Parts: sequence; structure tokens; C-alpha cells
Amino acid sequence: MTRQEAPVSPAVVLTIAGSDSGGGAGIQADLKTIEACGGFGTSAITSITAQNTTGVRSTHVLPTEEIAAQCDAVTDDFDVAAVKTGMLATAEVVELVTERVNETDAPAVVDPVMVAASGDRLLAEAAESAYEDLIAEATLVTPNADEAAVLTDVDPGNEREARAAGEALVEMGADAALVKGGHVTGTGEDVVDVLVTGDSVETFRHPRVETEATHGSGCTLSSAIATHLAHGEGVVEAVGAGIDLLARAVRYNLDVGEGPGAVHHFVETRNRAASEETIEAVAGVVDAVVDRDVSPLVPEVGMNVAGATPYAERPGEAAAVEGRITRTLSGARPSRGVRLGASTHVARVLLAAREVDSDLRFAANCRCDGAVADALDALDAPVVAFDPSEGEGQSGTGASAVERGVERAFASVDGTPAAVVDEGGAGEESIAYLLAATADGLVARTEAVLDALAE
Repeated sequence: MTRQEAPVSPAVVLTIAGSDSGGGAGIQADLKTIEACGGFGTSAITSITAQNTTGVRSTHVLPTEEIAAQCDAVTDDFDVAAVKTGMLATAEVVELVTERVNETDAPAVVDPVMVAASGDRLLAEAAESAYEDLIAEATLVTPNADEAAVLTDVDPGNEREARAAGEALVEMGADAALVKGGHVTGTGEDVVDVLVTGDSVETFRHPRVETEATHGSGCTLSSAIATHLAHGEGVVEAVGAGIDLLARAVRYNLDVGEGPGAVHHFVETRNRAASEETIEAVAGVVDAVVDRDVSPLVPEVGMNVAGATPYAERPGEAAAVEGRITRTLSGARPSRGVRLGASTHVARVLLAAREVDSDLRFAANCRCDGAVADALDALDAPVVAFDPSEGEGQSGTGASAVERGVERAFASVDGTPAAVVDEGGAGEESIAYLLAATADGLVARTEAVLDALAE
């Protein structure tokens, strides 16, 4: 029997940029990101670079007629829903691309690539002034602080100056400008990105990741935004989605090459793909502890088992028992099944622990009276504790008392603990959180505590 085709029609995005032989930036990063965000990537290569994670060795700019031929080949055949520009190299190429963007009705995201993350220059100084006309055609322009300074003569070292630079770019004709804060180190622990439109200013903040593995970050962000615009989203929504993707892509970067690694273009796709596997793993832990009858460890508030997807950043990306595990006359039983987002508290403790050791994937909460506290000594790694009342008055950090307590507890010991104990407060029971990198590891640690209790 011949099968019927079932074609799909993704939004088409055209990227006009340089090629990166190292695979982390340029056209390669653009196409990976467009696909990861649900688009269909097409390309016009402006230049060929010989580069890797340590730097750019050489650059060859293609003749403008060849770049024009690529653009024609794409636009003659495809219904392009968004255009993204990257490395354009020379004034002649910038002028050509300006003409092509002017001829299309699709939104255009202009990433004014001037210098590689390695410090190698990717734009001739004579081409800088040519960008003014291209910016005037842009739906969104996405300079980093250094690029914004070149384009506007405003050196954005803080949020106020970033807004001023963005306003200057909008005055040049761009519908909107996103001044990226990744290169600005004077803004504390957060990266602050400022989006300026004709009638509003939006500020996006996320914690700075201590890493040099940011190769391809600008390409990835602008390509993600362009793809979300191609899906019909507004600028603010598209920018927010792109920033969220990049923040996760930088944290879970790809350790490749001898230099700083590249950002993880497919991080959100891989994370979503692991959801069902994570749910099944948590369900397996629940079955195992119920078969063993975990009743002696179930606290008054009930027990839960949480499992985070590999690149989880929020409680909704952790699987847990809906309604928790409770004690019954016939032993411990789960209230309902396992789903993503079923736990807030245990999931937040697990995510806080992952801030210190991202290999941790699973956690369960247990009662921690005197007998259980003694039984925790049977675990194969240290047990640490915290008093949630310590550090009160730090609400401005955005973290809960328990999350701050987990961070302090981890800092008090070398290595990764097997459990962290919330000592509770007046009228609150003490709770132990068992932690493990694998589902089997969490089952083993739970059984070790039960065995020690039975002795």
C-alpha cells in the first residue's frame, strides 16, 4: 500500500550572512536556530570565513552578483516570511542587502555584525556608515553595546544609556532596536537587554552565566527573533522568546573545540523532546518506592518525586506526582499520575540544587525527625542542612528562602550532597530532600534510608 504524503508548511526565513566553518555562528548557527524555532531556513552567503572556536583565520567576501543571485533564487521560489542579516563585511554588500530588504514586505531583523566573539573584525570600517540606510529598513536592529556605540556614538554602559542608544537607532528609521547587555559588565549579576520601539521601552533581565562559551550568541538570538516574527508574533513577544532561548543556550553551552565553546542552538528542542522520557522516569521512581512502601518517610504534607528535563529552567519543566504521595491504610499511594508542572516546592528545590550541579535530575522530599535524620547517615554522600529563617530580608534577590537556603547548604560542603535538609521553623516539620543524577540513583538512596530505618 502506497502511503499518502502529509506535507507541512513552515514559515520560511531567509538569512543573509557569512559562513562559519566552526559551525557555531554565522549561517550555520542561523539555520540551526531557525529550524529549532519551527521555521524553514534559506540562505544567501555573503562571505566565507575560515574560523573555529579560537578565532578567525581568513575571510573571503563573495562577489555581490553572487550574493544577489542567491537572494533571487530564494525569493523567486519561496514565500519569505522574515529576513535576518548577519555578517555583511563590506559597504557594497550592505548596500545590496539594503536594496533587497527594501523590496520585501517581510519583517527584517538586522544584526550589525562587526566583530567576532574572538575579537576578530568582521566588517570593514568603511562599511559602518552604509549601515544607516539598512537600519532605516529594519523591523528590528540588534546591536551589542560595542556595535551600538559605533552606530550611534552612545556607549551604553548602563540601562539608561542603552535606552538612549536604542532611541537613536529608532530615530535613524528602525521600527525597533534591541540593545543587548551581554557585553556590559557594570549591571551587576543580571544581563539587561533594552528594547526600544516607537512608543515603548521594554527591559529584559536574566541572570548572567559565568562562561566564555558565547560563540554564536548574537546570530542565535537574531535568528530566533526573526523566526518568531515569521510566525506572526509581535516584536516584544518575539524578542522575549529569543532572549529566553539564548539564556538557556548560553548556560547549557556546547563544549566543543579548543577555545570557548558555542551556544546550544537546539537546547529548547532537546529539552522538550526529553519531556516524555522524564515523566516515565519519575513514574518508575514512584512505582519503586510505592512497592517498597515508603510510608515511614512520607511527611505530613505528603511526599513528591520530581524529575527535571535535562535543560530545565522552571518548575513547569519538572515532572512530578499530581497531588503527591500520601500514607494510607494499605501503604503509601500516589494521589494521581505524573505530569509536567505538578510540583512547585520540590521542583524549586531541585532547580536550586541544579544551579550548583546541573547533573542533578531527580529529587524527593521526606520527613526528617530524629530517626530519619540518623538514617540519612547511610547515604553515600554528605547530607547538608539549612535554616530557612537565615537570610531573611533578601527578597530582592528574587529567590525564595528555601532556594537561598539550598544555595547556602551546598556552599558549606565539598562535592554534591546526597540530601539537603530544611530544618523548618516554629510549628513546621523538618524536611529532607533526597537528590540524585538518575532515577535509579534516587530509588537507591531512598531504599538506603529505609534500610537504615529498619535496622
